Amino acid sequence: MAPTITKSAIQSKKSAKRKKAQTEQKWRDTASEESGRAKSVARIKASRNGNATDSRMSNFEQAFRNIDDVLRKEAGCTTELDYTEQTSWLLFLKYLDGLEQDRADEAALDGRKYNYILDKPYRWESWAAPKTADGKPDHNQAMVGDDLRDFVNQKLFPYLHGFKERASGSNTIEYKIGEIFGEIKNKIQSGYNLREIIEHVDELRFRSQQEKHELSHLYEAKIRNMGNAGRNGGEYYTPRPLIRAIVQVVKPQIGERIYDGACGSAGFLCESFDYLKANSKLTTQNLVTLQTKTFYGKEKKSLAYVIAIMNMILHGIEAPNVIHTNTLSENLADIQDKDRYDVVMANPPFGGSERKEVQQNFPIRTSETAFLFLQHFIKILKAGGRAGIVIKNTFLSNTDNASVSLRKVLMESCNLHTVLDCPAGTFQGAGVRTVVLFFEKGTPTRNIWFYQLEPGRTLGKTNPLGDADLVDFVKLQKIDGNSQKSWSIDAKSIDQTTFDLSVRNLNRGEEIAHRSPDVIMDEIAALDEESIEVLRNIKSLL
Repeated sequence: MAPTITKSAIQSKKSAKRKKAQTEQKWRDTASEESGRAKSVARIKASRNGNATDSRMSNFEQAFRNIDDVLRKEAGCTTELDYTEQTSWLLFLKYLDGLEQDRADEAALDGRKYNYILDKPYRWESWAAPKTADGKPDHNQAMVGDDLRDFVNQKLFPYLHGFKERASGSNTIEYKIGEIFGEIKNKIQSGYNLREIIEHVDELRFRSQQEKHELSHLYEAKIRNMGNAGRNGGEYYTPRPLIRAIVQVVKPQIGERIYDGACGSAGFLCESFDYLKANSKLTTQNLVTLQTKTFYGKEKKSLAYVIAIMNMILHGIEAPNVIHTNTLSENLADIQDKDRYDVVMANPPFGGSERKEVQQNFPIRTSETAFLFLQHFIKILKAGGRAGIVIKNTFLSNTDNASVSLRKVLMESCNLHTVLDCPAGTFQGAGVRTVVLFFEKGTPTRNIWFYQLEPGRTLGKTNPLGDADLVDFVKLQKIDGNSQKSWSIDAKSIDQTTFDLSVRNLNRGEEIAHRSPDVIMDEIAALDEESIEVLRNIKSLL
């Protein structure tokens, strides 16, 4: 006989099932909540650690693409150089607006009144991106079309350029404002295009260090694209992996003055700043030193100067010590001890030439720009100062008087301890091979360690030099280690009449001969004569 199931027993079982289901749902809700909380914590930690979220980075990237798309509609903007220049001045004014807001907030917290750098009509919030009371764009107040273009060209730029005369000193941000807006011009002639670009720029936020870090990477990408755009663009861009390797070998320290007399887009100065911030436990005084007494640059070209200023600002250096000048116009005899630096890292222009009056400033006279820069760098280093200089590899073996004399001076006045031989394609569009000279001023060269960089692939625009390619070099350089790619030579074994430093890999028994231009031209002429003779013989048979 089956057991009798009472109504109360059925209800009890249903109640138990409900409780179990509620418990399971509560557990799932709790797990989901914990998972969400964990993801939130991870996002916060990632933000604090300087890792951009995918959505944030894509928003920044999209804004830059949108700006370039609008600039392509402008007849006056035809190259990556133009896109970077026009983006730069707008980014600078947006940055300045954020800087002013931060300073005003700090003053308010301290109960002080903040004196704005810019008068109200020329602040970003007034002319570029006015807002309503609830913080939304005020389209009724925003200028557009001819009114916007005329305001920028006829009022804003002259006002900003005037800061150069009104600034208290060349190391102030006021002076930099005047310099920048005296060197560049607004090429966006459609006020409607300008309004569209401003709205994209206004979407960008770089008030926090995290946001500046992300924008600095995107700005570096724009500079890299500009460098890859052609021969002239390459003057502004040195591959960052190469710069980082040079910085790691030279090892700048807090308290040292770091200099680049041909700074281009300020890659060496920005990477040195990142290196010092990452490798040091910084005090408040250290941070002040980094901001005001560490990084110094000079740049001749207007666009490169503007890009250098913007690049350093985005990396976190608020008032860069970069001067717009022709470094080579300075007479070496006028350099005094107070003008010298602890560290020099630079990549002077390839293949440039200077006028006779500029050559008069140097004891070894040559029209080769890079050779004049090398003399300048040697002279401006302090005793015991360290340098890493990129130069054409033909410097090691050229037989002209200037090259031989300069190699002699370098080896006798400095300890040339390392030569890095870079492969073809390291510099996009330059068409030359390069070496990096590492030396310390004050003692003669005794031993030179060579490293032949071989990435194992052909370098090019779509396959550039990477950080991983230089790991072995940096590691072996610390110990002057010998390998299939590296070897050392005694300075006494070098010919004392030619001071030839051609790269000869002794461990492989092979020689890479860097022939002089005269030898190459003679060979071409000989081949031409042979070709003519062959053609004559063929013609006689017809």
